[in-house]
Amino acid sequence: MVKKILIAVLIVLLAGKSFSQEFYCDVQIQTPGIQGVDPTIFDALKTSVYEFMNNRKWTGYNFKLEERIECTMVFTFNKAPSANEFSGTLNIVLQRPVFNTDYNTVLLNLVDQNIHIFYTPYQKMEYADNTFSNNLTSILAFYAYTMLGMSFDSFSQDGGTAFYQKANDVVTSAQNSNEKGWGSFDGTKTRYSLIENLLNPSYGDLRTFIYRYHRLGMDVLSKNVMKGRAEISGNLKLLKNVYNKRPGLYLLQVIIEAKRDEMINLFKEADPAEKNNFVSTMKELDPANSSKYNKVMK
Repeated sequence: MVKKILIAVLIVLLAGKSFSQEFYCDVQIQTPGIQGVDPTIFDALKTSVYEFMNNRKWTGYNFKLEERIECTMVFTFNKAPSANEFSGTLNIVLQRPVFNTDYNTVLLNLVDQNIHIFYTPYQKMEYADNTFSNNLTSILAFYAYTMLGMSFDSFSQDGGTAFYQKANDVVTSAQNSNEKGWGSFDGTKTRYSLIENLLNPSYGDLRTFIYRYHRLGMDVLSKNVMKGRAEISGNLKLLKNVYNKRPGLYLLQVIIEAKRDEMINLFKEADPAEKNNFVSTMKELDPANSSKYNKVMK
């Protein structure tokens, strides 16, 4: 049976009788180069993160099992300064179902380079909104709220604002933690940058793109490919508007990274005018991957 779509969450979920938490999150732990650490610690960490993400109630909505938000978190730890201290990266992949299909489209695919945590096996993972308890739970809460925001944005214009505000509260609470990724001076590809971009009205066209691309574009493809693709083609101008304001904007890069391969495959079957518009626009926005866009013209 075709998977029910998350849009129901935004309209009638509170009337449901079969309830579940919001996420179906797969967790993976990779430890290349780490030696001398009991591997069972990482097994316990995987379980703890899985339970934290999937068993916690993040919103006031009631999600049915088939409406849970699917995501993957891949921690790659390459340093272990002590027996319970680890640093590395976190790859977040967020997916969303497309209407009337069994296809999942990628909403988010980013790598957080500023992961530094302390973890004691089987110790309860504590988290409360507006409070910084430890870096691990704050990182997980930040991305949980951000993923909720992006999921809701893809079904309703600016539908994710309340969740972005909660993610911003996590950032605010972490300002005095001395951990990287939370501050305005920690670089341009950080948690601070991501939520600032999402909440900044100057870059609102990107959130409009997220909504129109998915709800008016992807969700239409199964019934009318030409109409859905034309919607996506016409809204490339929204990306261009933001690029003209700030070419290196982190959120713009994140969106392009998530949608690049999908759009290339979609526009391979477009008419010449749409192909030309897509290729010329994306080569300007994403010049490092120009050779990939050339495949559309073949």
